[in-house]
Amino acid sequence: MVTKEVVVKNSTGLHARPATLLVKKASGFKSDVSIECNGKKANVKSLIGVLSLGVTKDAVIKVVASGDDETLAVEEIAKLIENLEE
Repeated sequence: MVTKEVVVKNSTGLHARPATLLVKKASGFKSDVSIECNGKKANVKSLIGVLSLGVTKDAVIKVVASGDDETLAVEEIAKLIENLEE
């Protein structure tokens, strides 16, 4: 299992459009990928799950992956979150 903490810089947090991008990116990995925020955890391959976390700007989230391509999955997901624009 690989984990990495990331700060959400997008001014609107992980609302519908950025969450959709995350789900698409995560779906390309074999590993189980999840994010944790404020004590809640969601599967990144589930749009409803990501949206249910209510992640806002400047939130610190933890990206967790477990599986064959876990290291790459965490790096790519973390990079996407860090670089999200409005």
